[in-house]
Amino acid sequence: MGILKIALLQIAPCGTLEGNLEKGLAYCRKAKALGADIALFPEMWSNGYRIYGRPVSEWAAEAVSAGGPFAEAFRALAGELDMAIAVTLLEAHEGGPRNSLALFDRRGRRQFVYAKVHTCDFDVERNLNPGEDFYVAELDTAQGPVNVGAMICYDREFPESARILMLKGAELILVPNACPMEINRLAQLRGRAYENMTAIATCNYPDSVPDCNGGSSVFDGVAYLPELEGSRDTCVLQADGREGIFVAGLDLDRLRRYRESEVHGNAYRRPARYALLCDTKVEAPFIRKDRRGL
Repeated sequence: MGILKIALLQIAPCGTLEGNLEKGLAYCRKAKALGADIALFPEMWSNGYRIYGRPVSEWAAEAVSAGGPFAEAFRALAGELDMAIAVTLLEAHEGGPRNSLALFDRRGRRQFVYAKVHTCDFDVERNLNPGEDFYVAELDTAQGPVNVGAMICYDREFPESARILMLKGAELILVPNACPMEINRLAQLRGRAYENMTAIATCNYPDSVPDCNGGSSVFDGVAYLPELEGSRDTCVLQADGREGIFVAGLDLDRLRRYRESEVHGNAYRRPARYALLCDTKVEAPFIRKDRRGL
């Protein structure tokens, strides 16, 4: 397998659905011209994550169907460009609007629609309908098949998100984002990649967007190489704050060889010892009382 090229579309929204559609399609074409196999958008691209400081009824009305014209345009473009596209949207859903990602392969086939499981219920995202599961699909790319999963922004702060995706076979996790990527959040991504031996690609909005600072990144999950003494930096791309397309190359053959011999991921887990993690009745210390048992 060759080097899988991932394009992070660190771009600013336009303020309208139509503007975001036009700009998104244009940047996908630019990503293809740069040799990308996968193009990834920042969080909730269809409305630019414009849910703060506005009435809920106003932004909820901007939700679009995962099978509607907005998503369909990216599905068709993926087939036209022979490039996978992971586009994000405020998704219209019968249970209420969702913060979602739709993944299309290079043939224009929809692989899954993932809705953010860990919505920020301490803030305005409490008005979103959280997803119910994590998904992994074998994505057809020009470089060969790769097992791809997704988590969105705040999902990153729960190690269970990436762990479940790893257990479902993910080799690459796509992470749309809309918040400042500072040292601790970057450390979370580095840690999730390291402990699961999984590549993680994160796309954020540029620093021209309020409460965002760019910093899109790719961690390849390979901490050790036979020819190197000690560990290596798993960060293969770290964007600055400007708007643009940032392309990272991911050596999947190397990652797969690494996973066959290293000690992380699922190699030495002891699930029978982890029952407490799923016991919602345990009164654990340091847990907010208003969140207990949820």
